[in-house]
Amino acid sequence: MSSRLLFQAATAWTSAPVSVMIYGWRDREEMLRLFEKITGLRMNHNYIRPGGVAADLPDGWRDDLLRIFDALPEHLEDLDTLLTGQPIWRERLQGVGMISTEEALDLGATGPILRSTGYLGSSAGTCPTCATTSQVDFDVVVGTFGDCFDRYAIRLQRDPGVDEDRLPDPRGSAKGDYKAQDRKVTRLRARIDESMEALITTSRSTARKPRCPRARSTAVAVESPRRARLLHSSPTARRSPHRMHIRG
Repeated sequence: MSSRLLFQAATAWTSAPVSVMIYGWRDREEMLRLFEKITGLRMNHNYIRPGGVAADLPDGWRDDLLRIFDALPEHLEDLDTLLTGQPIWRERLQGVGMISTEEALDLGATGPILRSTGYLGSSAGTCPTCATTSQVDFDVVVGTFGDCFDRYAIRLQRDPGVDEDRLPDPRGSAKGDYKAQDRKVTRLRARIDESMEALITTSRSTARKPRCPRARSTAVAVESPRRARLLHSSPTARRSPHRMHIRG
């Protein structure tokens, strides 16, 4: 959602009134503050680790998250009012940058770019690694003409909302682990600052090459803010990756 707000703000800045950029930046800034509270950094978060995340969620995270979601629907309505029906905005986006479904598929496009052409196959339901596949109910928005206006409308309209009942209660007693309790993955990490042996062991385990299935190329699609990201690895006879490619 932060990425989508960045798109709306930047597009409006270059194509329409500057005030719209400030509106988009306002909500994105609130999200970056939440990222900083959770991870320690506004961007480029050193938070996701093999086997989980670096630390548990801080106190008050749930209230901060709901405060953002409570304010967002009204703010998105403001963006819709300021942009969607405005003649200048439509003139600058409609019929511009048109692309067909065949061209988008040939270029390997995903997300709003592909769905703006009317193609439904790039929905989040095709990505089994994300919770949205089974736990969040929302409609997949598609376009008609494959132009810049369709790509704008798709990003604005896809608002699944939040189901508060599915958010974990920080006051509850049944809290899950924020990292895997597998010593092969999270080995001795808590003692890195205390022991040189722990530092050496952890460095060896993280630097060791992952093992691939013998004589099989593997490709996995994962969800990212800008839609699907494809990870492809090619093995060798020794089962260590010969080539690793990430397709954004």
